[in-house]
Amino acid sequence: MFIVYIQMDKLQMTKGVSLLMFGIDFGIDLGIDLGTASVLVYAKGKGIVLHEPSVIAIDRNTNKRIAVGEEARLMIGRTPGNIVAVRPMRDGVIADYQTTELMLKYFLEKAGAKRWPFYRTRVVVCIPSGVTEVEQRAVKQAAYQAGAKDVKVVEEPYAAALGAGLDISGPTGSMVVDIGGGTTDIAVLSLNGIVAKRSLRVGGDKFDEAISRYIRREHNLMIGERTAEEIKIAVGSAIPEGRPCEDIDVRGRDLITGLPKTIKVNSKECYVALEESVDAIVVGVKEVLERTPPELSSDILDKGIIMTGGGALMYGFDIRLARETGLPVSIAEDPISCVALGTGKVLSGKYLHK
Repeated sequence: MFIVYIQMDKLQMTKGVSLLMFGIDFGIDLGIDLGTASVLVYAKGKGIVLHEPSVIAIDRNTNKRIAVGEEARLMIGRTPGNIVAVRPMRDGVIADYQTTELMLKYFLEKAGAKRWPFYRTRVVVCIPSGVTEVEQRAVKQAAYQAGAKDVKVVEEPYAAALGAGLDISGPTGSMVVDIGGGTTDIAVLSLNGIVAKRSLRVGGDKFDEAISRYIRREHNLMIGERTAEEIKIAVGSAIPEGRPCEDIDVRGRDLITGLPKTIKVNSKECYVALEESVDAIVVGVKEVLERTPPELSSDILDKGIIMTGGGALMYGFDIRLARETGLPVSIAEDPISCVALGTGKVLSGKYLHK
């Protein structure tokens, strides 16, 4: 009894130490794809346990959380004056620290994390490859403040490659293009590290903005974020041939009369609207290929480019990239979940990020 008392006293003095001396380890290992458009959480041993939009609704008067995720996304553009629905992540980095912390805390708790004295929540968070040291520290600090005890950050293209099933441990080159909501990360990987990379502040959000601007300019119609996203999903195209789909009805506010109005939009118009953003990604891929060592270039010629992220699902994007680079291009089996699945492999300890 005396020995047990001394051990418990040591545990109370050493905050955060797990109960390994009793053969018990309280805690959970989580991988987080903290994206601009959505957050995916991977729990070790369970797989992906959460997939929610990166949106939070706050009461301006009390600064309290009203809703998070899909429930908050439905409130965008529909809230009264005292409630604001915001997306705290912009261009892949934290734009609003306090709301990001509130959102992360909610997601960690929903994924199974506990705020108990001896409970250790170990977290791997993905960040764009082009973030600054300050932006990286902000992500780590937000995770700590949300309740995590151990936080590690990994670059998104690295996690995306692992999640896509690429073997990056050997001395052969692999290329991944991860098109997310706020950023596009392009990287060539070999020997468990990144050899050449480029991060662009172009992604799904920029696609939505481009569609919104085009419709305002060509049709004198004002549309919201959600409507632009729906148009992108329905008739968005990266190639001029367009997709085999009929015109869709788009509702918004007429800028001339101020009254509600409905127009029709097709995939060829979306191609024109998206051309500048798509071309920026293609140019970024070419720049990374130009900086890739010749030995790895020959590997990529054989293996091709693999695309991940929600933006990879845009109609014809893989065809466009193959035409421009002359390389085989394929889309990962589950492109939206690749980064989150990659964090699961990092959590396993098999892959040590360099």
